[in-house]
Amino acid sequence: MPDHINPPHATGAAAETVKTHSAEHSLVFHAGWFCPFVQRVWLALEEKGIDYQYKEVNPYKKEPHFLKINPKGLVPALEHDNKALYESLVLLEYLDDAFPENSLRPADPHEAGLVRLALQQISNIVVPAFYKYVQAQEPEAQEEGGKAFVKALRDLHAQWFLPQSDWARGQDFGLVDIALAPWVVRFDLLEKHRGFSADAVNERFAAWARRVLDRPSVRATTSSPEDYEKVYLRYFEDTAESEVAKATRKGEWLK
Repeated sequence: MPDHINPPHATGAAAETVKTHSAEHSLVFHAGWFCPFVQRVWLALEEKGIDYQYKEVNPYKKEPHFLKINPKGLVPALEHDNKALYESLVLLEYLDDAFPENSLRPADPHEAGLVRLALQQISNIVVPAFYKYVQAQEPEAQEEGGKAFVKALRDLHAQWFLPQSDWARGQDFGLVDIALAPWVVRFDLLEKHRGFSADAVNERFAAWARRVLDRPSVRATTSSPEDYEKVYLRYFEDTAESEVAKATRKGEWLK
């Protein structure tokens, strides 16, 4: 098992964002540059214009202090005024509650409930399908995984993406977009190693995915493509030892 991620820190545009947020602050973002769950929270911080301190966590050498913040030892996690929270979807809602300006959630309670349902579908169906597809080794399993992933995205798009809108739930970039955006960043790896294309979902979804990649917050939190590939080759070869990879290998999913 490796004892570090290579490279150990963000690269490209994301590295510049890290530099901007290196000073001590009452809001500390414990992160891993390579992790899509981390990028969810990072996007929210950038979209809302919140100041914070970025701290890189080595997933293979977790410091005792970090394990006090999150006993699971997983990123992302936040410390805000010496109080800790973790789990990406929890953190997205926390940031919107603690910093209400530039809200990423709709004000209408019913619409906010629909957003939560969409987030559950992304986390419980779409994301597991992504990892199952990535880690599939036999050609038949890869073909089956690709079909399942496309179906998961197609179902999500049909049920939760509003027609005639730039973003999932309207004209504003919101939590549904943020929850899925980090995996869109990794679509190019799926295309290279598994032959995936967002066009297989439908034209509107593919156009949305292109808008996601052009979003300033997405560009600012994305490292160099070649560095993502170094990390994800372990997943494509099914040798990764992350908790997500191990759960996928067992046919389970992290809760």
